Amino acid sequence: MRISFLLLSFFFGFAHAQTDYPTKPIHFIVGPGPDSLARLFGQKMSEAWGQPVIVDQRGGGGGTISAEAVAKGTPDGYWLLLTTGTHAINASVYKTSYDLRDFAPVTLLGATPFVLAVHPSVPVKSVAELIKLAKAQPGKLNYGSGGSGTPPHLATELFKQMAGVNMVHVPYKTIPAAITDLLAGQIQVMFTVGPAGLPHVKAGRIRGLAVSTAKRSTFAPDLPTVAESGLPGFNVFGWNGVLATAGTPRPVIEKLHSLFITAMKDPETRKRMADFGFEPIGNTPEEFGAFVKEDIARWAKLVKETGAKVE
Repeated sequence: MRISFLLLSFFFGFAHAQTDYPTKPIHFIVGPGPDSLARLFGQKMSEAWGQPVIVDQRGGGGGTISAEAVAKGTPDGYWLLLTTGTHAINASVYKTSYDLRDFAPVTLLGATPFVLAVHPSVPVKSVAELIKLAKAQPGKLNYGSGGSGTPPHLATELFKQMAGVNMVHVPYKTIPAAITDLLAGQIQVMFTVGPAGLPHVKAGRIRGLAVSTAKRSTFAPDLPTVAESGLPGFNVFGWNGVLATAGTPRPVIEKLHSLFITAMKDPETRKRMADFGFEPIGNTPEEFGAFVKEDIARWAKLVKETGAKVE
């Protein structure tokens, strides 16, 4: 009887702890890149639950350092990861100490397009013309990225594969550094992250040819997609989502998910996400988990076929 009483006490106490979540500060870990979304949603969590949310940026390793911190965290909902598309790529280009099973998906927050852009000196005004030029001058065009193994890098490798062209990769430490050289003509081509590249496109400092998404972007409605410009099926975009440590109780995941979805319905939140260059999405944990799994498989296939690697 005493053992049964102790077991019941344990389970009731465990359930109560889940119901009361959170009762202490939440660590929201961010990898390389802006922490804007983490701060936006961290504020929403803090306002709703009355607990501090510590936005902790841990750059380096292409996002593997931040992911490892959450993978090895306590499975109680107090360790969250704001992850990006790089997370799916890392499984193929890094020897990580974690894998997909070490995380519990919460939701896909939003997506942002890449813009295929060229320096104005490049004599092309469309994707078709760029492909024609690249085929006529194999290895002569240089393309930049914010680093080896990043989504813009592999987006260009996918473009090269589908178009049957050869362009030389020039990796930079950051996207702004790559764009600076694109503006100066040191590199000729780049899939820029929308928010970073579009202001320069609109100002005429670089020429936008297309967006990388399957559908035209609300951020650049006048630009066609790569898919409709001659490469059917091309669909690449940057994304941000939330992962918790594997084993986090389902009631906690559901409470987190509800908070993020509710926040994304708020017009002010949606406006701020748009200001950051993201179109809100918000899906179920199961849908997000399936999305990440598919993205990992997709990039693994491309890395194997092209030999793309971290340089």
